Amino acid sequence: MGKTKEPEGMSRREIIRAIGSAPALVTATAAAASPQNEAKPVYRRKVFDPHQWRTVEVLCDLVLPADERSGSASQAGVPEFIDDWLDFRKREDGNDVLVSQILGGLSWLDQESNRKAGKDFAAAAPAQQKELLDRVAWPERAAAEDHRWVAFFSRFRDLTVSGFFSSETGIADLPYLGNKAVMEWKGCDPAVWAILEKRLGG
Repeated sequence: MGKTKEPEGMSRREIIRAIGSAPALVTATAAAASPQNEAKPVYRRKVFDPHQWRTVEVLCDLVLPADERSGSASQAGVPEFIDDWLDFRKREDGNDVLVSQILGGLSWLDQESNRKAGKDFAAAAPAQQKELLDRVAWPERAAAEDHRWVAFFSRFRDLTVSGFFSSETGIADLPYLGNKAVMEWKGCDPAVWAILEKRLGG
């Protein structure tokens, strides 16, 4: 949440690995959202109930809010990405471990927000939301009793970044210059790193 130190669990180089791990379903989602299609199909949730969905939208946008370059994570379809990914992992892994971690973390946010502010997390004031997330955003600062929720938030943050930078909005935000032949690979374009640093608060 702050800018004094980059959160552990999502280094600038790890973000590139995360982009590469995005499921193939993102390609289909991007195609469905292309300008060639007049009507975008209504998304049908697979994992989240309506209340959880609203919490995910709010939390995604706290991780990656809109700025002068692009829309927010929720506007880029990140909640759909996370819902799809959780369903995919549940079927592929044959268990609910990841789903339980994410749903448990969302429930914890509501529980703590109600205890502190008398409101569910999604309805709390931005300052109250930030105060709660600051407890789990930096593992080295977190209290021992919050370590389980640090792991939740780290995983959720990774999913949000993966979803955003594999969306049409996120690719345009980089900007992405794929499918272009080069005579010699000289590493990542410094301009791209600068954008990543800005988005991650580096």
